[in-house]
Amino acid sequence: MNHSKRISRIIIIPILLITLTFMSGCAAIATSVSKRKLNVHTKMSSSVFLDPVPVAQKTVYVDVRNTSDHPFHITHYIDKKLQQRGYHIVHNPRRAHYLLQVNILRVGKFSRSAADSALSDGFGGGLAGGAIGAGVGALAGGTPGAAIAGGIIGATVGIIADASVKDVNYSAVADIQISERTARNEQIHSHRRAVVWQGNNSKTVQTSNRRSHWKRYRTRIVSSANKANLHYRQAKPRLEYALAHGIAGIF
Repeated sequence: MNHSKRISRIIIIPILLITLTFMSGCAAIATSVSKRKLNVHTKMSSSVFLDPVPVAQKTVYVDVRNTSDHPFHITHYIDKKLQQRGYHIVHNPRRAHYLLQVNILRVGKFSRSAADSALSDGFGGGLAGGAIGAGVGALAGGTPGAAIAGGIIGATVGIIADASVKDVNYSAVADIQISERTARNEQIHSHRRAVVWQGNNSKTVQTSNRRSHWKRYRTRIVSSANKANLHYRQAKPRLEYALAHGIAGIF
């Protein structure tokens, strides 16, 4: 009886190994075919509608900040797109009818769910981690032989997966604030409440009321690039252009 079990294991293990290898290879081929072209798309967390203004008021002051850990340059793209739409870029905010403020929060590899979460959180929302973990555990059975077999198969499949085609997604997340100057006889009243933590156990609540001649619009834009075995150097220029195009398209 034990001899029969050993023969069964000798037969089953190679079959399982070949099956898993075949499945991994099929998945890699499917990914390489479906993701062979670079796909870039841009989404906005909420729509912003600006009223049409005369040509004399089509002046924009652009301020782009990058607080991510990757070099990312979109200012020249934004300027060019705005100029194509009939706007004049000014370098003094006092002369501008619009203030365009951009903060690039994060650039890098994102899982699709993390990119969608960053978008749904909207302006000022947090950013979830995008790492995805996967692995192959030992086969069930409870015997030392089964555990060893599972380890061999798991290691082999892991090597195959590492060497196979990967579905890679890079994203750029930016918060956008647009301020529009009001007429001289029009004032905007705003109330702000902020919580400032003092260490771990205490906090200070700050409130302020102000009047200004600026109407504020806020949104978040996420641009994503997806392709099999995509490298950042290939994704970067496309993400820069797509994000700038989305921002300038608000005007």
